Amino acid sequence: MQTQKRIAVVGSGLVGSLLAIYLRKAGHIVHIYDRSPDIRQIQFSGRSINLAMSNRGWKALDNVNVGDAVREIAIPMDKRAIHLVDKLNFQNYGQEGECIYSISRGSLNRKMIDLAEAAGAEFFFEQKIWDVTLKEATLHIGETERGEWEEKKYDIVFGADGAFSRIRHRMQRQSMFNYSQEFLNIGYKELNIPANPDGSHKLDKNSFHIWPRGEYMLIALPNLDGSFTCTLFMPFEGENSFESLKDRKDVEAFFEKNFPDSIDVIPKLAEDFFENPTSTLVTMKCFPWTYKDKIALIGDACHAIVPFYGQGMNAGFEDISVLYEMIEKYGDDWVTIFSEYQKSRKPNADAIAELSYRNFLEMSSKTADDKFLLQKKIEKWFSDKHPEKWIPLYSRVTFSDRPYAEALAIGDYQNAIMEEVLKLENVEAIWNSEEVESKILDLLNKEATVQN
Repeated sequence: MQTQKRIAVVGSGLVGSLLAIYLRKAGHIVHIYDRSPDIRQIQFSGRSINLAMSNRGWKALDNVNVGDAVREIAIPMDKRAIHLVDKLNFQNYGQEGECIYSISRGSLNRKMIDLAEAAGAEFFFEQKIWDVTLKEATLHIGETERGEWEEKKYDIVFGADGAFSRIRHRMQRQSMFNYSQEFLNIGYKELNIPANPDGSHKLDKNSFHIWPRGEYMLIALPNLDGSFTCTLFMPFEGENSFESLKDRKDVEAFFEKNFPDSIDVIPKLAEDFFENPTSTLVTMKCFPWTYKDKIALIGDACHAIVPFYGQGMNAGFEDISVLYEMIEKYGDDWVTIFSEYQKSRKPNADAIAELSYRNFLEMSSKTADDKFLLQKKIEKWFSDKHPEKWIPLYSRVTFSDRPYAEALAIGDYQNAIMEEVLKLENVEAIWNSEEVESKILDLLNKEATVQN
């Protein structure tokens, strides 16, 4: 138990709420501020990119005994369902029994706020934070940016206020603060597959559904009520783009041609398309994440990533796990806690940003590519035979809590090996033969020799 501090968390999203539970566990007074109304009190459609909870997220939840409460609102997905124009392929994730979990962002956020309140954190909604005095951990709250502000002084302030964080905005105005943001030229829009009249799912309930089409793609994740939350990713401009779909006729013709098996299951296609906003995707990097023993950024506020590895929330939750390890290790020395937290997390945040960006290429193009599917099949077969020698990249990221930076480095090295294997003559026919197995073992041994 640390010496009790008064701590403010700015942002009542998933990371802010879980952080509050951890800070309460460490014995602190915790106040959470958010400029939005209480999500539990407003009509929330529940439509946004669904979350995919994996090992890192569950570990952070289970460490404070809230994992089981969240499992009640989660649906396991043990495979990808790949919808090609003329056929449906299934591709299992990981080993037998390994799965990721689909959770509605709105449902999880409401649950996390309830759990944080139950742990003793106090929430202050519709409170606009315009600035923070770094040296004194003082928040400046007011109705408008130019109006009167009230000051709230704390011992520590955490910025958990997302990719466009006000707390980070203040830190950016210091000398020697590095910051970059990069928008993809691809946006996304929500669509909805409703449940069947009897409440059952129209598509396989335990799959992550994906329609890969190169520069654009559609995905669908299951909800508890029998519906699916769909997300269409496509360029803003160009031939197949949001700009090119101007009216109902354009949208229906585009889906009829490119996603024919989705037409029957998305009855309100055109309405949803024109009613729901087109949103942007950004990667944001910065450093440092902390200021002395007063201020720390966490989650998207210091490392927003694109959603294509399903790791945004998981990475944010893992930030909290690592921060708490430092708290347990360094006691009341917050300067060292913050310094070691950012040193540990920054390389891993950069690695998952890179992996997430690459995974768009994998999901949108490669899942429809026979050579890629063969590579995955060989990797799975080899890793089943030699689990101590080969853990596929996806499994390292999703089903382990080894560092993201390690997964990126080993994944690149494994990919180089697979490029050699795929050059073997007639590899499609001999993919699970002794010859292929020997080739992989030989390449692994060569690399081990080089490293030694």
